[in-house]
Order: sequence, then C-alpha cells, then structure tokens
Amino acid sequence: MAPKLHFVATPVPEGQAALSNLRQQYEDVGPDQADIIVALGGDGFMLQTLHAFLDHGKPIYGMNLGTIGFLMNEFNEADLPDRLAKAEQAKVHPLRMRATTANESVNGLAFNEVSLLRQTRQATKLRILVDGKVRISELICDGVLVATPVGSTAYNLSAHGPILPIDSALLALTPISAFRPRRWRGALLPHNARVRFEALETEKRPVSAVADGLEVRNIVSVDVAEDRSIGMVMLFDAGRNLDERILTEQFID
Repeated sequence: MAPKLHFVATPVPEGQAALSNLRQQYEDVGPDQADIIVALGGDGFMLQTLHAFLDHGKPIYGMNLGTIGFLMNEFNEADLPDRLAKAEQAKVHPLRMRATTANESVNGLAFNEVSLLRQTRQATKLRILVDGKVRISELICDGVLVATPVGSTAYNLSAHGPILPIDSALLALTPISAFRPRRWRGALLPHNARVRFEALETEKRPVSAVADGLEVRNIVSVDVAEDRSIGMVMLFDAGRNLDERILTEQFID
C-alpha cells in the first residue's frame, strides 16, 4: 500500500509550482493523516520543516529545489511512492540551547548547530566550559559553534571544523576565526557533553546566539546540550543515505 503523503514547499515560485504539480499527481491527505511529510525546497527549508513537524513524529523526505541540497534528495516527480518504499532512514537529534541575556532566558532547538557570533566590529571574548569545567578561560574570536553530525557539513565545515559520521555520537566544537589561542582548532566532544559559553566584556563586545533560525542578541551566557528525547526521522533515496553523503563529503576537493 502506498504511503499517505502531505506536501510542504518553500514559498518561492519554483517551490509553489512543484507543490501544485505533485498534488495533482499524488493525493495530499494533510499533516495529521499522512505517513510521510514531503518537503520541497533547500536545506534551509528542510530545517524549517523539521522544526514545524516536531510534534507530529512523521518521517520527512526532502526533494531539492535549493542550491546545495545536502539534506535533500534529487527532485523528481516520477515514481515517488516507489522511491519512498525503498528509502533509508536517518534519525537525528537536535541540540537544545538556553541563551541568557540580562533580561531573559530563551530556549531553542538546532538540528544543525548552535553558533555564537560577534555583533560589531569588535572580536568577541568567550569563556568555554564543558561539563562544568573551564576548558578555555578566554577565547578571542569572531565566534564559535557546536555542531551535530548532520550540521557538521554545514557552517561547521565552512569554519574548518571536522565532518562527523551520522552515528558517531559526537559533537563538534569549532571556533570561527580564532585570534587567541591562535592554534586552537576546536574539539570533538561526546554527544552527551554539556557546553556553556560565557560572554566577556558584553557591553564592549556584544554577542548573539543562533540555533538554526532562532537568533538571540546581547547574550550573557549560552548553554548547549543534545536533547535525545527528540528524534526526527529523515528519509533518503536508496544508496544515497546520510551516512554515504557525509563520507563522500570528506573526499571532495
């Protein structure tokens, strides 16, 4: 029996046209009745879809209409039920961020990474603690991030962080343009590590924190830990699963 589907798409014209075409070919039963959510867009839209359907617990199959499409499958309107029947699963867990400012604490989830970034021309100064122990008393940098295995090929890779296999049970802690300590290139952490960032000289060097699409400005501290109570299933075409994509990425020049 073919799976019941619900389609969602990026609001750009190309996405809406694809959405209309697919709904003409395959019944859209709505999010509550669907077995699988089909997301049409790029990697950013896939992250939005993961967040939007957190409470539904449905597998998500993405088709790429964006630029990179690392988290997506090739866009093809034909034989969709057959592709879904053969698709391989990858279960992903988000990071939970608690960003504290002088006035409030804001919680957020990130399937890719939690990043701290300078807000002005001044480099930021940060103290880094892992499981309650100070590991770097003062990091002078443009920023720093904690990435999941899924997110290790995104911003983390651009910042020269390591690529993590999807089942590695690791997190990447990666500086962004570190000035001091100049030779520090980051660290690999166990997935259950609890990371705390404390902003130093906050009035002179304001810092923002970003969890996927959520930004909190003028933070004082940020706590980051993986939330294993949340698990989302992503579907990939047979032979092109997330493990293979991450492995392949390490051999690209």
